[in-house]
Amino acid sequence: MRSKNFAALFLAAGLCPALTAAQAGPCTARIKQFEKTMRETSSDPGIGPGLPQSIGAQISHQPTPQSVNRAEERAQAGFEAVLARAKKLDREGKRAACMEALTDAKLIYFQ
Repeated sequence: MRSKNFAALFLAAGLCPALTAAQAGPCTARIKQFEKTMRETSSDPGIGPGLPQSIGAQISHQPTPQSVNRAEERAQAGFEAVLARAKKLDREGKRAACMEALTDAKLIYFQ
């Protein structure tokens, strides 16, 4: 009985990489690389989702802690939505659209 369980486990382990590769989309590797870079830079306070400077900031209005928090939350939500769109397009096999969404995510993250 034990040898049958071992054989089944060995067979399943051998099939897992093939199943993962079969499900990978056209830009899965690039998404994974970007996510790895995000993890590696997560402790850097100057890197992360951002938004363009507001008009108020351009005319010397000082932000409040609440307005900074709201802006950070909007930037994070927008970033997550764009990255989710890239992953969805990747699953659908839409390489060009996926790469465009991934580029948008990178622009938001490294702004």
